Amino acid sequence: MTFFLPLAGVFVHILTASGVLCSLAAVLAVSEGNITTAFWWLALALFIDAIDGPMARLVNVKARLPRFSGERLDLLVDYLNYVMIPAFVLVKVPLVAGYGGMVGASLILLSSLYHFADLSSKTADGYFIGFPAVWNLVVFYLLAFDVSGWPALMLICFFAVLTFVPLKWVHPFRVQNMRWLTAGLVVIWGAASLSILLDDFQAGLPEKAVLMVTLVYIGAVSLHKSFRQPVR
Repeated sequence: MTFFLPLAGVFVHILTASGVLCSLAAVLAVSEGNITTAFWWLALALFIDAIDGPMARLVNVKARLPRFSGERLDLLVDYLNYVMIPAFVLVKVPLVAGYGGMVGASLILLSSLYHFADLSSKTADGYFIGFPAVWNLVVFYLLAFDVSGWPALMLICFFAVLTFVPLKWVHPFRVQNMRWLTAGLVVIWGAASLSILLDDFQAGLPEKAVLMVTLVYIGAVSLHKSFRQPVR
């Protein structure tokens, strides 16, 4: 059994690293104009990111493979899938045409570097501090609600600024408070999002309602926690 534990750690790291293959496939899809296909790959990357952490803790990867940093690997893959590819989609579609698209993409790339380099970007109880650079979700919402042009650029500016505002953003699975409600709503959100992808971003009213309810809920919980226990 002790022989297989390091192998289990290797498997978890390979699983995390496989997210970069999703990145490559998504880039190729965006380059060919297949935005929906690209988001299917990003959805797979998001699923991998959701399960590799619990698996790493289950097999105690840090103790088994102390030289290799799964956290650093995860950050590298996340920057590609959560930041770089959404910025590419923004200018490739284009959601914001001309120089505005380059400004928006630059804001996404640069503000996210701050978040990824911040050693205090998470609280002990599982909250992110500042907007957690989930630009894949921001761009997904822009596409689902057919928001483009200056309104899209203003929303990008808004979230880029929030990167530097010390609000607490709820993690859907790590935050203990109301975790089952949050996780359940996220599962419903996931089903609605998959339905939107299946319909090639032709989002219906029920799917849009689920997306908005989830967004309002996450925002309300995050603001409540931020003002009740502000970051010191």
